[in-house]
Amino acid sequence: MRILLWHVHGSWTTALVQGRHEYLLPVLPDRGPDGRGRAQTWDWPANAIEVTPAEAAETDVDVVLLQRPEELDGLCERWLGGRRPGRDVPAVYVEHNAPQGRIAEMRHPVADRRDLTLVHVTHFNDLFWDAGATPTRVIEHGVVDPGYRYTGELPRAAVVINEARRRGRVTGTDLLPRLNGQVPLDLFGMDAGGLGGMENPPQRALHERMARRRVYLHPIRWTSLGLSLIEAMHLGMPVVALATTEAPDAVPREAGVVSTDVGVLAAAVRRLVADPGEARERGRAARQAALARYGLERFLGRWDRLLTEVTA
Repeated sequence: MRILLWHVHGSWTTALVQGRHEYLLPVLPDRGPDGRGRAQTWDWPANAIEVTPAEAAETDVDVVLLQRPEELDGLCERWLGGRRPGRDVPAVYVEHNAPQGRIAEMRHPVADRRDLTLVHVTHFNDLFWDAGATPTRVIEHGVVDPGYRYTGELPRAAVVINEARRRGRVTGTDLLPRLNGQVPLDLFGMDAGGLGGMENPPQRALHERMARRRVYLHPIRWTSLGLSLIEAMHLGMPVVALATTEAPDAVPREAGVVSTDVGVLAAAVRRLVADPGEARERGRAARQAALARYGLERFLGRWDRLLTEVTA
């Protein structure tokens, strides 16, 4: 099966392209948002293939995976030489994000579109978005297993936030000074500079650095379930997380501490940093939970079933 999709979310796409299909990735000379092509900091297999606008227009495509409103509003049609997603080519819209705004107004951009299927990556997102009559599914995240790498040798907490300064309260960046006084925090992610963090390393190096820290701290207030949280669990790290969006359902009690009380989170970070034995035990439980729920085989199997259904 030939699947056209834009490189929008690198970690999610990394999992998807591990499947058995051909994944066609639009590429432009500037490698901007509408043509990033293959990833530069993730390892992608050979079946993730870059295509230019001219190549895409002449290629038989079995299904399109849309991820942004602009892709549905003309971008995809231009790349496909006039073929319209949902009419001329089967289409699935993948929603990665939790909705923003007043709950009564959280209507999805593809609401009441019976010509495509809307896929949410969390049950929380499915609950909060109003899709009207559009057929919807939930296919939870999958992660390429980085292996058990936890050493916890550094009595510090790892935090991963992309664009921490810009996103501010959404990502809980404002909570970091309150928590940083409890134990030292190491902030990773793009645009982490200026906040006591490090620049964004390649994924493999990031995992190695994370796993040396004794605990993973997830201060995100309002976003879809962060893949960095699931990756930390795969690494074997114990988790301390805000009990918001999907996190309470994703992190079992034995894997760490989940609460909306910042004082409870601060105490949990202190305790786990001070007790390597408990940290390691909870980290092992976190890894088992992540493998069972967010394993690659389960993720790809669910996508295969949906793709077979929409292209039948």
